[in-house]
Amino acid sequence: MELKHDLKLAVVIDADNVPHKNVKGMMEEIAKFGIPTFKRIYGDWTKPNLAGWKVVLLENAITPIQQYSYTTGKNSSDSAMIIDAMDILYAGKVDGFCIVSSDSDFTRLAIRLRESGMKVFGFGEQKTPNPFIVACDKFVYLEILNDPTLSDSDDSSLSNKTVAVKKTSLRKVDTKTISMISSTINDLADEDGWAFLGDVGNLLSKKKTDFDARNYGFEKLTPLIKSLTRYFEIDERVTERAAIKHVFVRTKKR
Repeated sequence: MELKHDLKLAVVIDADNVPHKNVKGMMEEIAKFGIPTFKRIYGDWTKPNLAGWKVVLLENAITPIQQYSYTTGKNSSDSAMIIDAMDILYAGKVDGFCIVSSDSDFTRLAIRLRESGMKVFGFGEQKTPNPFIVACDKFVYLEILNDPTLSDSDDSSLSNKTVAVKKTSLRKVDTKTISMISSTINDLADEDGWAFLGDVGNLLSKKKTDFDARNYGFEKLTPLIKSLTRYFEIDERVTERAAIKHVFVRTKKR
C-alpha cells in the first residue's frame, strides 16, 4: 500500500474493545503510516477493568477521555469517539485516522471519513466484524503486532545472542489466498508474466484491506511467496546499486 510517511494522523482508541498489552506494537505500526498528532482513548475510567491502561497511556502520551456509562449494557464511549473524530475532521488538521477497536459500530464512521478524503487505518482483534475491516483503507490485526512467543523477561537473555523465533500465524495460506495472489500478479504482469512484487503487495492491500504477510507467519511478502514455490516463481534482479535487489514474481504455468 503506497503511503506518505508524513501523514498527520488522529488516533482514536476504544478502551473497552482492545487490550492495553497491544498498544506499544500498535504505536510502532502507526509510525509506519505517519505522525500521530492526536492520540485519544475513550472509556469509563472509574471502572476497575481499565486500570491496566494507566502506565501504557503515560508511556505513549495518549490522552484519556472520560465517558461515563449512562445506562447498563450501552457503550457511550462509541458516541464520544465518533463526535470527536468528526470535530477533528472538520478542523482540517489531519490527513487520516487510526480507529482502534474491534467493534463494528465504527463502520459508518470509517466510511464517512474516507468519503471526506481521509486515509483510514483500522486496528482490532481477529474478532472484528468484516464490515468494519473492509470499510478501512488498511486493517491490521493487533495479534500480529506483539509476538506472544517472547515475554518481557526474555529481553536480557536475547541481548547477546540471536534466537530464531517462529512467528505465530493467524491464518493458513489456503487456495483462496493463492488464487488472489495469482490473479493480482496477472493483473500487473508484463508480456513474460513477471510483476514487480512491491506493486503486487500494494494491489493486494487494495483488494483485501486486512491482507498482511504477518497474518500467515511471515514478516514480509517475499518469504511468503518463496514458501509457495509450487505456484510462483521469484526473480531477484540486481540493480545498478548492488546492495539493492528488485524482486519480481510470476505464476507458474501448470
